[in-house]
Amino acid sequence: MDRIDLFRIFARVVECSSFTRAADTLGMPRSSVSAAVQELETRLGTRLLNRTTRSVSPTQDGTAFYERCVGLMADVEEAEALFRQSAARPSGKLRVDVPGRIGRLIIAPVLPDFFGRFPDIQLDLGVTDRAVNLIEDNIDCALRVGPLRDSGLIARALGELRLINVASPRYIERYGKPRSPDKLSAHWAVNYASPSTGRVEDWEWIESGALKSLAMKSRVTVNSAEAYIACCLAGLGLIQIPAYDVKHHLESGKLVEVMPRHRAAPMPITLLYPHRQHLSRRLQVFADWLEAVIKQNVLV
Repeated sequence: MDRIDLFRIFARVVECSSFTRAADTLGMPRSSVSAAVQELETRLGTRLLNRTTRSVSPTQDGTAFYERCVGLMADVEEAEALFRQSAARPSGKLRVDVPGRIGRLIIAPVLPDFFGRFPDIQLDLGVTDRAVNLIEDNIDCALRVGPLRDSGLIARALGELRLINVASPRYIERYGKPRSPDKLSAHWAVNYASPSTGRVEDWEWIESGALKSLAMKSRVTVNSAEAYIACCLAGLGLIQIPAYDVKHHLESGKLVEVMPRHRAAPMPITLLYPHRQHLSRRLQVFADWLEAVIKQNVLV
């Protein structure tokens, strides 16, 4: 087997922490992946991986070699693309994952603009609020809202998402409009539970530079942004929501902002890539286009 292929297989095993998952993402039999790593270890004369029945992790030599592999593979890809990039338009397939409402409301409507500029690129667009594993699911990039875990991925910060507090006129007519957080005990909220963890989010606001939070009473808990907004429109309680998400509802008067001086902290919005030093041309142009779209339509 070619040495570069051995390097790619070894790097994928490290990234997936599993021979089986690496084999699935590479479209290879598990036995071939295992044999490739063994061949590489024989060539190098050192053990690269610690193997147990439950997991696979790099040894100290394996960690050092993995870092060199990543750089070497990026250099090979860059060398191969050196001349064809200037002569050909970006082409090929990209697998992208984005949050549900951003995908449906913001990205999908402007995709004709992207394909008009780059007609030879095909997108496999995942639109979900469920966190995916970029390595295991073979995703080229993912858009994430909120704090990031230390995942070892490359992060491209796009900005901060402004959050506002809103209620429907129907709710305000019945319960009044809260003027400050100390009045929230007399009010209801629509609770939001994380689709990934199931944890119900507290009501939050910034006061004198410090983050404050409160567990609100609620009649209904939802785990999707669509249901969150729908319940608020129905008058079931207050919600905290990105401003872009309810822009049209505010303009039409179906929702009203409340407590504008006591908003939650803005949420970072980030584009994530797998651990690679260099990006393909098609991924570079898509990332630049997506950043412009987000800054124009979401960070408002």
